[in-house]
Amino acid sequence: MPDDNPKPFSIFSDGRFGFNIELLRYLGPGFLVTVGFIDPGNWAANIAAGSEFNYSLLWVVTLGTAMLVVLQHISAHLGIVTGECLAESCRRWFPGWANLIFGGSIMAACTATALAEFLGAGIGISIITGMPLSASVVIAGTAVLMLVGVQRYDSIEHVVIAFVSIIGFCYLIEMFLVKPDWGMAAAAAFTPSLDGRMVFIAMGMLGAVVMPHNLYLHSEVIQRRNWSAATHERKKTLLRYEFLDTLLAMGAGWVINAAMVVVAAAVFYGNGVVVTDIVQASATLRPLAGPLATGLFAVALLCAGISSSITACLAGGTVFTGFLGKEIDHRGGWFRTGVLVAAVPAIVMAAFVTDTYKALIWSQVLLSLQLPLSVLPLILLTRSRKVMGRYANGRVEGLLLYLCAVVSVVLNGLLVLSFVGVGF
Repeated sequence: MPDDNPKPFSIFSDGRFGFNIELLRYLGPGFLVTVGFIDPGNWAANIAAGSEFNYSLLWVVTLGTAMLVVLQHISAHLGIVTGECLAESCRRWFPGWANLIFGGSIMAACTATALAEFLGAGIGISIITGMPLSASVVIAGTAVLMLVGVQRYDSIEHVVIAFVSIIGFCYLIEMFLVKPDWGMAAAAAFTPSLDGRMVFIAMGMLGAVVMPHNLYLHSEVIQRRNWSAATHERKKTLLRYEFLDTLLAMGAGWVINAAMVVVAAAVFYGNGVVVTDIVQASATLRPLAGPLATGLFAVALLCAGISSSITACLAGGTVFTGFLGKEIDHRGGWFRTGVLVAAVPAIVMAAFVTDTYKALIWSQVLLSLQLPLSVLPLILLTRSRKVMGRYANGRVEGLLLYLCAVVSVVLNGLLVLSFVGVGF
């Protein structure tokens, strides 16, 4: 006899996680999202953390990645179960005033993200060619919009991801070349340490890892895979494949981001150098690349900026279309309008930025400020049996989501206190 009140499905406590060759077919969406948090904004925040505070803020990378695994998994879970992305589900289930807040703030976050990505790509072009930054930003922005507009980004995405991955592995190799204090680094990765001087950079690091626009993008991208299932058991298997995809991708991102902080601490903090310009960060590659460090860093910034700005534009189109209740068609007019709404203001602002280093960090701080407004609808939707049916969050998922929300609100509160001059 069917169970009229089945127990909520929990990926963390129900079933097995044995490797299956079929899993390889479902790897990909998580790694596409990972490109978004190995971007110019991440580099600026991580290098600022390492150069100013040594290893002290490594725990933020660990905390942010743990939050990211939970949030991205639950976001993908929503997309698989409902067949709708987070924006579409918000439109369906929340009143207009709430969607105005959720949708308006996440579109602003998409623009802040695109600002950092276009700026990073523009800096890369400027270093390589010697062109003024404003012209370089416009060239980068135009190239990305053309790639998104003609749907040619898929053909270069694997190449760009591969190059960014190579740069990430360069940082991993350099961790051994610069001889960091491994004991101190390991302790800092899991021991929270925070004071008034650190909170701004810490929030930039958190926003650079837990990027709210990726919650919306992941819930849409996951639906491109063949997630159809005739039985509950098959659906559980596919949901576990998604979780493993997310876990592997976010784990790789944690390693690379942590390596950036460790190398910056060893190269800059260890020598008493305070970084005030993103181009200075090319010095982190000199132990490995020597005189080629600046050029290699410039090409890396260009590729990272191009690849991550593509995901930012896709997120802008998804959010804009979903909240308006239109079909999410990447070739449709509404989707392309959303891309322009997110990208054009970002290109204009990036072209007139005077302090690129601070602009990159500030863009990530703004993402952190918006994060609670993306976590809240995700909690409300995925805990609802009306929305998710038997796949509503179990107790473990619910608790982890609430913890993510509390952490983001508390850290944002500390940031506000630091702005008004309240010490702690």
